[in-house]
Amino acid sequence: MLRLPEQSGLRIAVVGCGYWGSKHVRVLQAIDEVEEVVLVDSTESRLLSLARSYRTAPCSTALRPVLPGVDAVIVATPPSTHVAVALEAIHAGKHVLIEKPLAPTAAGARRLIAAAADAGVVLMVGHTFEYNPAVRKLRELVQGQQLGELFYVDSARLNLGLYQNDVNVIIDLAPHDISIINHVLGRTPVAVQAWAARHAHRRFEDVAYLRLFYDDFFDGRGLSANIHVSWLDPCKVRRLTAVGSKKMAVYDDLAAEERIRVLDKGVSLPPDGDNLTQPPMSYRYGDIVVPFVSPDEPLGVQDRHFIDCITSGAAPLTDGANGLAVVEALEAAELSRRVGRPVLIEELRASGHRTAPSASRSSHTQGSLRLVAASAAVPDPEAR
Repeated sequence: MLRLPEQSGLRIAVVGCGYWGSKHVRVLQAIDEVEEVVLVDSTESRLLSLARSYRTAPCSTALRPVLPGVDAVIVATPPSTHVAVALEAIHAGKHVLIEKPLAPTAAGARRLIAAAADAGVVLMVGHTFEYNPAVRKLRELVQGQQLGELFYVDSARLNLGLYQNDVNVIIDLAPHDISIINHVLGRTPVAVQAWAARHAHRRFEDVAYLRLFYDDFFDGRGLSANIHVSWLDPCKVRRLTAVGSKKMAVYDDLAAEERIRVLDKGVSLPPDGDNLTQPPMSYRYGDIVVPFVSPDEPLGVQDRHFIDCITSGAAPLTDGANGLAVVEALEAAELSRRVGRPVLIEELRASGHRTAPSASRSSHTQGSLRLVAASAAVPDPEAR
């Protein structure tokens, strides 16, 4: 891994001066280890608009001319351009942070991982919520089994807009929730099922529901997570609920103070379960605890971590493999909504993306995956 002398300040180019790019510029300008931030955007009007707020920052309408003078590149361009822009930087020996998703396809993500490994540079994906103190607190609660056995996770990311020009609502919003859930569980899904519809938009789906399966059976016994994303909802919602056998936790990213609430609520079977004259379940209502959550800005934590990895040679928490896991789930979701069934992640990893589930699985798993195995050959998403 390339390392830079500790005494030198970093020069970082931010490619894409739109919504997220401008936030990166603001954060980087406040970091002592950053000597210079270079603004790059192919749209001159957008570039000049941001440059008015950072008058000493060098500007360029293309990345190639600035590469010799920078140490790292942050890619905040549309997802369809991520691979091309990042590869240009990696081949020039520059460390790269790419906004979510890492790439439009798993194949593209693997190209980036391989190129970064060959060049010996840091490759990091901007899954900002994994640096959110509230999400980290939720992970602590789940991993520490303070909620008991985790039954399921439910997430909603809704708003009126913002519609995108190049991707549907799944690719735009679901990476956040997939990343959060993977981080909280410390696991990645084995299969994904999705449903989506176009309502107001002519080309792209604006409402979608995803179900992520984290165990090798789909009959309700395994751990799963539900995700609802929408550009067409009257209420802005950014909420995730984790339901366990002992307690429940709610993470509300829009809450000013109580972003994490732990509720001592639950249900249990009555002692005399065969007595049909009694209620089928008993209910428990206890205290609500609001744990302390640091007010640190997630983007600031993330970008500082990127800089630390560059200077120390450490692997990022959200490295290429982390980004690939999210892209694979997105790709499975896109395929699922077209073929109308759950899609195994291993289907996408198989040669040609066409292979049915392996016949070497154990008998109990084969039976539970019969719906998938009995389906027709999976079309190659790259061929579309």
